[in-house]
Amino acid sequence: MSVTKRDYYEILGVGRDCDESALKGAYRKLAMQHHPDRNPGDHAAEDKFKEAAEAYSVLSDGQKRAAYDRFGDQGVAAASNGFPGGADGFPDLADILSDVFGFGEPFGGSRQRRDRARRGDDVRYDLEIAFEDAMRGLAIDIQVPRLEACGRCQGKGAEPDDGLTTCPICRGRGEVIYQQAFLSVRRTCSQCGGRGQIIRRPCKECKGEGHLRRERKLKVSIPAGVDAGQQLRLSAEGQPGANGGPSGDLYVMLKVTPHPIFERHEDDLHCSVPINPAQAALGTGIDLLTMDGLQKVQIPEGSQPASRVRLKGLGVPHVNGSGRGDLFVHLDVRIPTKLSREQRKLFEQLGETLPAENEPSEKGIFDKVKNYFM
Repeated sequence: MSVTKRDYYEILGVGRDCDESALKGAYRKLAMQHHPDRNPGDHAAEDKFKEAAEAYSVLSDGQKRAAYDRFGDQGVAAASNGFPGGADGFPDLADILSDVFGFGEPFGGSRQRRDRARRGDDVRYDLEIAFEDAMRGLAIDIQVPRLEACGRCQGKGAEPDDGLTTCPICRGRGEVIYQQAFLSVRRTCSQCGGRGQIIRRPCKECKGEGHLRRERKLKVSIPAGVDAGQQLRLSAEGQPGANGGPSGDLYVMLKVTPHPIFERHEDDLHCSVPINPAQAALGTGIDLLTMDGLQKVQIPEGSQPASRVRLKGLGVPHVNGSGRGDLFVHLDVRIPTKLSREQRKLFEQLGETLPAENEPSEKGIFDKVKNYFM
């Protein structure tokens, strides 16, 4: 279904024989009346503003106006390579309105000059710590490379006395004014970037960069219980901001060296302890060197292979709260592969007293479900 647009002359309220001056006056009046910044939240006014801008972008161009008068919208699209109103007409008008009327961007934004204050970049620093340090926490000094404002030129990039001179293009204003029809267009000076000054003699210390690469020594406090992949944020310790903007942040990314005995799962610790069949059958007490020193671990009688003993509160400290996880001691019942004559005799005697239950065991429910789906 085709949609017929309103007549451009009707939109601007002018006759088809109007001259350029009348066209400009009509458009200026409508643009001022329906500009979105003057009608916040009024979508109808915004649509009228866009409609008037499109109409003016076509009728103010002689070639497009002639095509429109003869063939209507189809003629304009052909003259503009498929873009009604012209491929570059409306965007230019948006810039003009923003600079002349001082309303900001036509559809709710705000123009930003290139010399505005900008926040500095964040910096990442990778730090590897020992497993024991992650458990207990520590304070450590790190050397962080970063950019710092040059002390000689105070970040300006020019010699202190006579290194800067007034920009010859904008004459110190930081912007250049162009006259386009009835509109005065203000644009940031491309020569000085809006600063109004240019460097005549670069700073001898920083070679005109305005900053120097330094290594800064910082003390980092790492809380107990941190884990690999976690990060610490040091506010305002990143790269310095531009034009008076705030510094970025420093993010210390942690890597924890694996422990040869203990393995961490969230805030719990796990380790494996070998025991012999007699210890598993009769139960026993063993001494285990934990992260909290030597601890007595009681192995219950009748312990089976892969059984585990739980030691409460001997795990990893909760990094964001009080308390600790647990330590799980996994029992590795090891069957001897070589027996002495006396050991074999004892096992034979024991074997005569134990029941021989050699029937295959029924599968567990988990195995049944798995086999069903396979």
